[in-house]
Amino acid sequence: MFYRASLQATAAFASLSLLAGCGLFSDSGSETNQRITVGTTSSPSTLDPAAAWDGSWELMRNVFQTLVSFPTGATSPEPDAAESCEFTDMSSMAYRCTLREGLRFSNGEKVDAEAVKYSVERILKIKAKSGPAGLLGSLDHVETKGDDKVVFHLNKADATFPFILATPAMSLVAPGDYPADKIRDDGKVTGSGPYLLDSYEAGNKAELAKNPDYKGFANRKNDAVTIRYFKDSAPMVDALKKNEIDATYRGLTADEVVALEDGKADDKGLQIVETVGADIRFLVFNPEDPAAGKLAVRRAVAQLVDRDALVAKVYQGTAEPLYSMVPKGIAGHATSFFDSFGEPDRKKAAALLDDAGVETPVPMTFWFTTDRYGSSTAPEFAELKRQLEKSGLFRIKLKSAPWTAFQEGFSKGEYPVFGRGWFPDFPDPDNFIAPFVGKDSVTGTPYLTDEITKELLPESREESDRGAVSTQFKRAQEILVEDVRLLPLWQGKLYVAAGDDIGGGERALDPQTVMQMWELYRKASW
Repeated sequence: MFYRASLQATAAFASLSLLAGCGLFSDSGSETNQRITVGTTSSPSTLDPAAAWDGSWELMRNVFQTLVSFPTGATSPEPDAAESCEFTDMSSMAYRCTLREGLRFSNGEKVDAEAVKYSVERILKIKAKSGPAGLLGSLDHVETKGDDKVVFHLNKADATFPFILATPAMSLVAPGDYPADKIRDDGKVTGSGPYLLDSYEAGNKAELAKNPDYKGFANRKNDAVTIRYFKDSAPMVDALKKNEIDATYRGLTADEVVALEDGKADDKGLQIVETVGADIRFLVFNPEDPAAGKLAVRRAVAQLVDRDALVAKVYQGTAEPLYSMVPKGIAGHATSFFDSFGEPDRKKAAALLDDAGVETPVPMTFWFTTDRYGSSTAPEFAELKRQLEKSGLFRIKLKSAPWTAFQEGFSKGEYPVFGRGWFPDFPDPDNFIAPFVGKDSVTGTPYLTDEITKELLPESREESDRGAVSTQFKRAQEILVEDVRLLPLWQGKLYVAAGDDIGGGERALDPQTVMQMWELYRKASW
């Protein structure tokens, strides 16, 4: 998925540990009849799942249901609106789900097989710009069997299909309230999730109340949640310090993280917890460019980039060096680029260029976007420029553009080298390889590699045991290193700040790093 809504030094697989300063334990009564207020810089762009392939998923996870989902600690999708789901064949081409009994949408309509079919098919029919229809490329058709069974027939083996169904993009919607051929735009939600959307002010706040008719896996530990949306992180942190919000779950900058970790006097009563994420940053090389199109040039850049210095100087340790397109925490992670290039080495880079007859310094232009990945992007590219020019082997010109223009530019193949970010749709190595290769690469630069697209990915998608596909993804990463068409730089860490009276944080983020608001509660004092 294209990077979701200004995530700054954030990402995946979180495990918070919010310890209370007063009482470490809470009785069952203290976990109910309360409202929790959470701040974030990730505001929804839409309330309709058929148009959502971005930060809108945060809200949708809490007001809609999906057939399967990722409860805390799960490594693979588990039933949510469904009672059970399974592939019905050995080739992973037919996936059948049986629904829970008695499910209803908040408008009273039944959540039945026809509603499931309707919800999925309208995504494909509408094909909203920047919507999630692209996730359903392996779906051939949807079949219903009675009121409670639905079968997804695929056009090719795809063991990742359950992961796709677990994304909030596949949220179930009430047919009576959602047009089949256009996006609902009245600012309301009709779902069957843990919460009802009581009110919504775009860019300001969302008021959630416990859904009395909810049937699913979520064990709600509060009665209501207010989500406040901030344009910038500074006022959000200020609101946290003033006890106007109870926690933040998206958007802290590196400076704010460091300041909170230092434990200044005015931050007492707050805590911040760090965990490794799956948000990644990387460079894309355009093979049609006179310089970037030369393998020796790409390898020389890879030989010079100092990731340790980059994350230390620019991100102050709020990110980790990344040596593979598959980040740490995801099955199949490797250190392929480090294994091949080792530590930054000017002599080796010079030899690569000299052996290929490339004159130095090599002039190159690096592009980045100004308003998509946070305020640290410009300093990041300044540091890359410094590192490469210090070697005397490159002369780098930096250019930038707002996201809309930037996206148009790289999609047309206008940029020689440019920076991209990626936040996964689901926690599987497939989602860190497949989107970037093939004719329709999300980078906008076609990357034709038959071994990956015609052999390795199809083989891996026939295997329902996702822990058994390491061989295919190890080889795929070796190919990426050989080509250096993509150069991974760093992966983010997730930071959440909260008052010390808030519990449940250790369970609040699912494996997709979508906040499960129902886990949060206010701890009781002694």
